[in-house]
Amino acid sequence: MEVKDAIERAKKNDQIAFNFLLDTFWNPVYGFQLKRTENENDAEDITIQTFSKAFDKIHTYKDTYEFKTWLFTISKNIHIDLVRKQKSTITSRSNSDEEDDYFTIIDASPSPEDKLITEQNLAKLLRDIKKLKPHYQEVINLRYFQELSYKEISEHLNEPMNNVKVKLLRAKKLLAEIIKKE
Repeated sequence: MEVKDAIERAKKNDQIAFNFLLDTFWNPVYGFQLKRTENENDAEDITIQTFSKAFDKIHTYKDTYEFKTWLFTISKNIHIDLVRKQKSTITSRSNSDEEDDYFTIIDASPSPEDKLITEQNLAKLLRDIKKLKPHYQEVINLRYFQELSYKEISEHLNEPMNNVKVKLLRAKKLLAEIIKKE
C-alpha cells in the first residue's frame, strides 16, 4: 500500500490504513521524540498522543506537505504543550465533553495480531504479556481480560479514548512480535 492511498483510505476510517500508517511512521516519530525528550517513556507517550491526534484530524491533512513532516509538526507541538504544562503551576482540567468529538476508529474485524494472540496457550500468553511495559500490560488486561470497552478503559486510565486505542494497537503489535519470536 502506498502512503497516499493509505491516507485517503484512513480519511474514510479504514482500519487497515490506520495500521499501515502507524507501522510506517511509528519509528521515525518515536525517534524524533526520543532525541527531544531523552526519555523512552515520554517519547512513547508523546508518540501515542501524536498518532491519536493525527488520526483524529486526518481529514484536515493536505498533501502540500509530506505526511511525515505533518506528523513531526503535531508531535513537536504536543511536546511543547507538555513542557509548558510542566512549567506552569496552574493546572486546568479540560472539558470532558471534548471526548465526544473524537471520531471512532473502526475495529470490526480481528487483525492478524488478534488472531495470533487468541491462538496462544493462556499461560504462555500471560508470560508473554509480562514482557511488555507495565502500561501496555494494563491496557491489554483491561481490554481482553476485564473486557472493558474503549470508553470504560478511557475513563479508568483518565486518558482520551484515541490514546487508549493507539496504545492498545501498539501493545497488540508488540505482543505479536514477542509471540512470533518464540
